[in-house]
Amino acid sequence: MATTPSSAASQVLSPEPNAAQQRVIDRIATQRERLRARRAARAQALALAGRDPGLGGIDESLVLRAAGFAREHPVAVAAMAGVALVAGPRRLIRWAGVALPLLMRLKR
Repeated sequence: MATTPSSAASQVLSPEPNAAQQRVIDRIATQRERLRARRAARAQALALAGRDPGLGGIDESLVLRAAGFAREHPVAVAAMAGVALVAGPRRLIRWAGVALPLLMRLKR
């Protein structure tokens, strides 16, 4: 009996994985499923919040945008906190007197 070329090729190209390989394949499948579920949950949360993920939070408040920036750029926030500690409270109050009116203009 002759074997077809496709069945012969599949026997050569895909041997049965051993136990260790199967565990790795199972872990990969589990991770992919977890990532799919995470993406779906995020998309659902964004849909419930009423915004498209591509918009980048146009209607978000300044506090929410600052929190998002802090989450995405922790090193920059740590550097700013270090500069604030070195500057001291008097300079911070002076800088806030200059920066807050500028931020209020941006908010409009």
